Amino acid sequence: MDLSKIALFDAMKKRLAWLTQRQEILAQNIANADTPGYTPQDIEPFKFKDLVTRQATALNMTVTEPSHLGGERRQVSEFGEKKTRRPYETSPSGNAVVIEEQMMKVGETAMKHRLTTELYRKHLGMIRIALGKR
Repeated sequence: MDLSKIALFDAMKKRLAWLTQRQEILAQNIANADTPGYTPQDIEPFKFKDLVTRQATALNMTVTEPSHLGGERRQVSEFGEKKTRRPYETSPSGNAVVIEEQMMKVGETAMKHRLTTELYRKHLGMIRIALGKR
C-alpha cells in the first residue's frame, strides 16, 4: 500500500519536509551567529492552500513514445526562503542573528515535528485497525 497516494499522508509528508528544511536553515543561522554582516533567514510559512495549489499545477513530462521515461519535474527546494528585512537587533559587525530568537524557533519547529509524526503514527494505527491488523 502506497501511503503517498492518500492525500492526508502526502500532506503530512510535505509538512515534515517543510519542518526539516526549516530546521536546516535555523541551524545555519545559529552557525553564522558570529559572521559579520550575516542576516538570518527563514522559509515561507507552510500553508495548506499553497499545498493544494502546488499539487494542482505540477509540471510533469509527457510520455509520447513507449521508449520515453516519464517523471516529475522537481525543485531543489520546494519551499521558498526569505531573509529578515529589518532585524530589530544588529551587532556592530552587521550580524543580525539573535541566538535566543533562533533557539525559540528551533524549539517551536521541533514541537511541530513531534506533533506531525504523532499524527502520522495515529493515522497509521487507524488504518491498521480498519484492516484488522492490530
